[in-house]
Amino acid sequence: MNARGFWGRYLLPLFVVKLYMFLYIPLIILIVFSFNDNRLGFDWVGFTTKWYISAWKNQELWRSLYTSLIVACSSVLLCLSMSTLFVFYGTRSFVKRSMPLFYGNLAIPEIVLAVGLMSLFYFFSIPLSMSTLIAAHTVLGLGYVVPIVRDRYVELDQRYVEASLDLGANQWQTFRRVVLPLLYPALLASALLVFIISFDDFVLSFFCSGGSTVTLPMFIFAKIRSGSSPLVSALSTVLLFLSSLVVLLFLSLQSRKWGELR
Repeated sequence: MNARGFWGRYLLPLFVVKLYMFLYIPLIILIVFSFNDNRLGFDWVGFTTKWYISAWKNQELWRSLYTSLIVACSSVLLCLSMSTLFVFYGTRSFVKRSMPLFYGNLAIPEIVLAVGLMSLFYFFSIPLSMSTLIAAHTVLGLGYVVPIVRDRYVELDQRYVEASLDLGANQWQTFRRVVLPLLYPALLASALLVFIISFDDFVLSFFCSGGSTVTLPMFIFAKIRSGSSPLVSALSTVLLFLSSLVVLLFLSLQSRKWGELR
């Protein structure tokens, strides 16, 4: 057996298995020790669900969760509305020339984007608050939504739009009754993606929010600064479960989209 065959048959599968173990073993440990009846360390004492009950009764946690939901939902609405209007009402040449800006948004490190936005807010004397945080998450989300919506819009049969205009509908009626229903799968998938990114984001939240605006990732960060906490493990387990459901829903929508294209 040559070196290439040996690598493909033995070494590569072993490498992939070890990589997945490195990724998922910490998550398994997190889930297991969220049921550990030990506040101070990782020594197993006994099984308990009191950390989940404590998280459920924590009012500060609920306030930070409410803030994260408000920011994430607002970012989703702004990203979807701005991207669909930009793709539909913008000229094809302008949209095509502008696309590198959105791809560049994804290439820039998030901490650079966060510091840049914070400097911009300070330059214009805009106080950091929930509004600046929503604006920052919207800027980040547009880098994901615009390419997805634009690719889906390019794939549409333009004869539907032309037929609607020929039959007397104006641009707004065509957009609302023809384009939006056809873009619905891409919009829903983009909404789920932006919601996950905004809800889990810490860097932008840390730099672009005011002192009175605390998101859930910031709450978790404040808790773990003093050491490991079973409360954080329980909360992270719940978030992991909910995020997994959203990701599975996103992947199912994407697979359905590719199935329709085929």
